[in-house]
Amino acid sequence: MAQVVDTSDFYSGMKIMWQDGIWEVIDFQHHKMGRGGATVRTKMKNLDTGSIIENSFRSGERFERVIFDEKPAQYSYKDGDDYVFMDLSSYEQLHIPGDILGSVADYLVDDLEVQIEFHEGRIMGIELPKSVELKVVDTPPSFKGDTVSGGGKPAVLETGITVTVPIFVNVDDVIVVDTRSGQYLERAKK
Repeated sequence: MAQVVDTSDFYSGMKIMWQDGIWEVIDFQHHKMGRGGATVRTKMKNLDTGSIIENSFRSGERFERVIFDEKPAQYSYKDGDDYVFMDLSSYEQLHIPGDILGSVADYLVDDLEVQIEFHEGRIMGIELPKSVELKVVDTPPSFKGDTVSGGGKPAVLETGITVTVPIFVNVDDVIVVDTRSGQYLERAKK
């Protein structure tokens, strides 16, 4: 199964065929040149070798998007360098090395339901929900009159990642984080 996409369709986590390999788009930025055409600077990971490169493409350049077979699974626990998931159809345990997961492991909390991605029978990674709820474990306290800056403050979440949150967020608050951008969305509804 293949679908053709161009650089305007890129999003973090998209998998494409390029240079005889499957690559995951980690990060990308559109750049408009003065008189010339626009370019898209990307940071990509080769899913076969694990190597990460930076490359620029002409805006509108086309690629074959790789569509994986998916299996619903639930995150169970970390075992050494592996992450253990339960296949929700067969209830078997699947061990996925941390280097295959990369930064998506920063969003894994107990019982989180994900899609495990397979390509030709091989586990290539997981697809997270678009957002997850994570508990704030450390953030500087807000203080009266701090609303003028309108900025945010860093907050360390239960999985160890740090995100910028509004001033009113406190330790033990549960917040919703976008798994594609790593940005704070809102406080979780109780």
